[in-house]
Amino acid sequence: MPQNEQMATSLLRDLAGRLRIAVVHGGNRLAENAVIYPTRNPRSEKTYEVVARDIADSLTRLGFCDVALMPEDMNLGERLRHHGTHLVWLNTGGTQGYVSVCHAPAMLELMGMPYIGHNPLNAAMLDYKHVFKHELDRLGIATPRSIVWGGGSIPESIFDDRHFQRVFMDDPGPFIVKPVSGRASQHVYLAEDHNDLPEKLQKVFAATENLVLIEEFIDGPEYTIGVCGPWIYRQQCLEHRDDPLAFSAVERVMGPDEKIFTSMDVRPIALDRIRLLDLATENITVSRLSQIAQTIYSELGLETAVRVDVRSNSEGRFFVLEANPKPDLAYPKGDKISLICAGLSLLGMEYDDLIMTLLANRLSFLLAHRRATIPHIVALLG
Repeated sequence: MPQNEQMATSLLRDLAGRLRIAVVHGGNRLAENAVIYPTRNPRSEKTYEVVARDIADSLTRLGFCDVALMPEDMNLGERLRHHGTHLVWLNTGGTQGYVSVCHAPAMLELMGMPYIGHNPLNAAMLDYKHVFKHELDRLGIATPRSIVWGGGSIPESIFDDRHFQRVFMDDPGPFIVKPVSGRASQHVYLAEDHNDLPEKLQKVFAATENLVLIEEFIDGPEYTIGVCGPWIYRQQCLEHRDDPLAFSAVERVMGPDEKIFTSMDVRPIALDRIRLLDLATENITVSRLSQIAQTIYSELGLETAVRVDVRSNSEGRFFVLEANPKPDLAYPKGDKISLICAGLSLLGMEYDDLIMTLLANRLSFLLAHRRATIPHIVALLG
C-alpha cells in the first residue's frame, strides 16, 4: 500500500470491485475425490466453514463483488483456476495428515497463488508448540518449562528420561499435558503429580497419535492478546502505525472448577468468560502484553494475525503459552464472541473493520515485499 493513508484507502476501494477472492476452509477428507486415501487429522476434524462464511459475508459487506467459498482438498487448484481467483483467504487448519496447518499455504505457494495467512514455515512453527517454544527461548521470552514425549515407550518410562529428570524431577507437579498441535484446548489435561502423569500422557497420545507436550503448570491469571500488521481500517479509512497493532487484551475468566481454560467446544466463549483489561487502571499489564505480542510478530516475521496466550505466576512474571496461528474470526453473535474480537470497540472498530484491516495488511506486505509474485494483482491497479 502507498504510505499515504488517503491514497491507500482509495486504492483498496478500487480493488474491491475487481479483486476475486476465495475464502478457503478445511475440507472433508471423507468426501468423494477430496483425497486419494483418507487418513486422519490429529490436529482437528473441524472444517471452520461457518467462520469462513462469516469472513466471506464481511468481505461482501465491505464491497468486494466476487467472493467464493472453497474447501481445502486436492481439487483446490482447479477450483481456484475456474473461479479466476486473484487472492485466497485461508481459514483452514488442514484437512488431514500431520502438520496439516501448513498444507494449504504450501499448495498455494506451488500454484503461485497469493494468500492471506502464514507462510508454510511459520504456520508449522506456530502450530507445533514445542518448536514455537524454542523460538521464544531464542528471543528471551519466558515460556513454561517443558519436554516432549513421543509415545515410543510406556508412559511410566518418562521418569527414567534424562531430559525429564533435568527439567522436572525436583518439581512435584502439577503439570499440563497437551498435544503439540491442537485447537480449542482439546485433549489438554492437568496432571496433579508424578503418579497422575502417565495416565494423562497415554490419553493425549491415544487421541492424537502425535507428540505430547509436558509443561509446568503456571498458577495465575491467563491473558490473551491479538496482534497484526501496522495498518488499521476504521471509520472507512486506513491508518498506518509505526509498529504492529496489538489489540483485544483480555483476561480469561476461570470458574471455581477450572485450573485450565475449558475448551470452547464444551463451554462456548461468551462475555461472562472473558474480562477486557482496563486501559486506564491496567495499563502496565496491557503494555507488557502488547510488547510481548509485538516482539513475537516482528522478530518471527509473521505475516498475518495471531492470538498470543499468556499466563502469569504468583510473582507476576508472564509466560507465553502459545501463539494461535488461526485465531477464531467468528462474527460476534449475541453474547458469543471470539477472543480476538472482544476489544475492537476500544479501538473504535467493528468486525468488518478487522477483516479489512487484515486484508489491507496482507496486500501492503505483498506490494512492498513480494511484488514480483503478484503481477496479476498489480495489473488490477492500473
